[in-house]
Amino acid sequence: MAQGTDATGADKPEFLYTSKMQITFQRDQMLDRSVPLRVGFISTRFSGTDGVSLETEKWAHVLESMGHHCFYFAGECDRPAEVSYVVPEAFFRHPSIDALNTIAYGEPWSWSDPIRARYSSNGTQDNSGVAITIRPPKMTHEIQILKEHLKQEIEKFLAQYQIQLLIVENALSIPLNIPLGLALTELVAETGIPTIAHHHDFYWERKRFLVNCVGDYLRMSFPPVLPAIRHVTISSWAASELSLRSGASATVIPNVMHFEKPPPPQDEYSASLRADLGLQKGEYLILQPTRVVQRKGIEHAIELVRRMALPAHLVISHASGDEGTAYERRIHDYAELMGVKTRFVANIIRQERSTTPDGRRVYSLADVFTQADLVTYPSEIEGFGNAFLEAIYYRRPIVVSDYSIYAIDIRPKGFRAIEFDGFISDETVRQARYVLENPAEILEMTQHNYQLGERFFSYCVLEHRLSLLIASCFGETC
Repeated sequence: MAQGTDATGADKPEFLYTSKMQITFQRDQMLDRSVPLRVGFISTRFSGTDGVSLETEKWAHVLESMGHHCFYFAGECDRPAEVSYVVPEAFFRHPSIDALNTIAYGEPWSWSDPIRARYSSNGTQDNSGVAITIRPPKMTHEIQILKEHLKQEIEKFLAQYQIQLLIVENALSIPLNIPLGLALTELVAETGIPTIAHHHDFYWERKRFLVNCVGDYLRMSFPPVLPAIRHVTISSWAASELSLRSGASATVIPNVMHFEKPPPPQDEYSASLRADLGLQKGEYLILQPTRVVQRKGIEHAIELVRRMALPAHLVISHASGDEGTAYERRIHDYAELMGVKTRFVANIIRQERSTTPDGRRVYSLADVFTQADLVTYPSEIEGFGNAFLEAIYYRRPIVVSDYSIYAIDIRPKGFRAIEFDGFISDETVRQARYVLENPAEILEMTQHNYQLGERFFSYCVLEHRLSLLIASCFGETC
């Protein structure tokens, strides 16, 4: 790395020298509101239809409408190449990161296990039953090597795009890439670059992370508490938990939709979705717009469709994601057992319309929502509830479980939904059937919900709160 010279004449790494000078210059710039910021988003992935990627796109849209420029650092990225910096090891499913996570959150490890043996000093040693809370020394060493590699790549990203403000999307919240979190923490501590840590969910909200051998790293970086970092949570409950556990305060910015710009009406392309999914005339499309993971409670959606006793298909729009495929197999089996026609369509759902290599239509998530007759959202745990807002935005009736964030931050706004608490009751089934069989009820319910969405969860709300955050980072003049 090139060297500079500090005030004492000692050698100083050029990046650290220039980055500190840049930050001083940036704060001076903010006195002139006409000068845009260069914003760097960092996460493990910006790709597909997962909640973090979708919400990042909304933040970038609002920031760019404010005149700022956005760039992306990730392990997997579908943003334009000219604004993207891709480092494979930043992806949470990179083989090296997968191997670390297997040890960190896996079952009690044995030196004889092929994955675990790579971290032992003697791969033939049998030490079965060693507690998961004990970390193999070679694992620590590999984490540090990956951390240094990622830190250097982030430095290059900052220099290449002259980044002035970092926005870290969940990479300092969920420890699916520990080296990336450590790298970010050290870099912010050493440079003081203004940083917004956007937390979608925390490790203490997930059972799989609670017993581990990396507790020191979790306390250090998930999230870190540093003067340069402004924390943002997507619910008031998450903000309270963060404060309780770390002493850090947070700004609450809920997930949003572009309510100021209503969705386009369905067209011939979206209308072809039903036929492509094998729905016959008169059959209802019940949409489950989530990943196939256990906390989404998809069994409840299958039971509801079964008990409504109407001709219907349950359509699941997303894949299994980062928590394995066992639950997806369980849902396949349960749907077959219940006799519910269930379609897993993640292979033909993307952000934008396109075609598959064999010429089949690929639909956008918007296309699926416009064709849905009813949305099911039976989640047991959610960081906020993107799918709820999407149903409101596309004016679809929704069946929703009484999960905690819904009860605390969403329902009190006055939304009308078909609710259930823990299990599908006869009343839940009755209300769902009534809504499907009475289109006038759907129109009244969805129009009411849309107006509330525009008041509380719009891009206008996001722009106002981002403006306050930026002013907090850089200051402002009256």
